[in-house]
Amino acid sequence: MRFALPEHRKRVYATGLAIRWGDMDALGHVNNANYFRYMETCRIDWLTSACGGVSRDGGNTLVVNAFCNFHRELAYPGELRLTLYTSNVGRSSYETWVTIERADQPGLIHADGGATMVWVDAASGRAAPLPDWLRAQVA
Repeated sequence: MRFALPEHRKRVYATGLAIRWGDMDALGHVNNANYFRYMETCRIDWLTSACGGVSRDGGNTLVVNAFCNFHRELAYPGELRLTLYTSNVGRSSYETWVTIERADQPGLIHADGGATMVWVDAASGRAAPLPDWLRAQVA
């Protein structure tokens, strides 16, 4: 199933990553599990730069659902450009969306995906309202 970026979304971050030799599999292209690692790295880098980290104020933001659509193969060597968007902000959750392009092929999406993020109270382990500082970043 292919997703379409929501019409009402907020571009919150962009970063570059290098494709590493070890990211490839025996078929000579980036192993599909690494796409999830790329998206995770983008989310964590954004949360760290914009919000000071994923864990703060007695809570933590957790992935409760993740997906990836593979459009074109990626292979070493190469530099990636990842762009992160947020949308659908709720009481305790929000959606993240990531597009993955090669830096030398801007505008050509090689993969896209996303994750549903939920703010969890560390003491109870249960969903809790998004803190104001996080809501300000994603809304």
